[in-house]
Amino acid sequence: MDPRTRRILIAAGLVVLTVGVVIILGASLQRSLIYFPDRADPGPAHRLLPGAEDLALSTEDGLELTAWLVPPAEGVERGTAVLVAPGNAGNRGGRTSLAAALSERGFTTLLLDYRGYGGNPGSPTEEGLAKDARAAAEALAARGFGPECTLYFGESLGTGVVAALTSTHPPAGVLLRSPFPSFAAVAKVHYPWLPVDLILVDRFPTLEHLGDSDVPVRVLAGTADTIVPFALSEQTAEGVGHLDEFWVAEGAGHNDSMWFGALAADQLALLADSAIGGGCAPR
Repeated sequence: MDPRTRRILIAAGLVVLTVGVVIILGASLQRSLIYFPDRADPGPAHRLLPGAEDLALSTEDGLELTAWLVPPAEGVERGTAVLVAPGNAGNRGGRTSLAAALSERGFTTLLLDYRGYGGNPGSPTEEGLAKDARAAAEALAARGFGPECTLYFGESLGTGVVAALTSTHPPAGVLLRSPFPSFAAVAKVHYPWLPVDLILVDRFPTLEHLGDSDVPVRVLAGTADTIVPFALSEQTAEGVGHLDEFWVAEGAGHNDSMWFGALAADQLALLADSAIGGGCAPR
């Protein structure tokens, strides 16, 4: 073998080795860059939300999770449940304002905490979060909330969770806040130098689940979102099979306080009026 060919082969081998190392490291470390759980147990539901209860969820792979079930305020009950699938950070203790606002608008609310969040066992993965969401939907059904009287609300990463859930347990309607067409699209924005399509393990293909769905979808997005860029939420709204409305907040960022209370509750009420109307009797 002549020296020039030898050098070419060595260089090619180093390139292959470097790419292999990047892929291996990316696959092993990426979940620490996706999920930011607050693992602390927020305590009993009734301490933060009067009348609320701790709800046990049994997943199909044998985990016992705790969620909160928050009842509607007296005299305004809609007979409609909202399953809240949060984003990738915090725990249910940080969503009490949202639950209170939904209660005031007559909804029964299930605040889901994924595996690894809020004192729950396990570690988060795309497959695991899908199992957690299915357990939550089945718990609502066991309480008498059929799909025709259930809405899903996904925040950020939770939009991918409820999209997958819609494909197996279709609800009356879905609200997506700061959604993306797929998580790979978000990863490419933040890590453009990485071979995302090769290394990404958890992909959350939102439009793959909702592109042909006839479930009404309402989309909320802020134009100043630097985590899930507005263009990706706009692409999601354009790609869903049944768009109820695309509501845009000019100048709003990803984690602005406006998303965690009355505004989201009002949008869910509008979705309920559009998708359900008066079809669910108070319990």
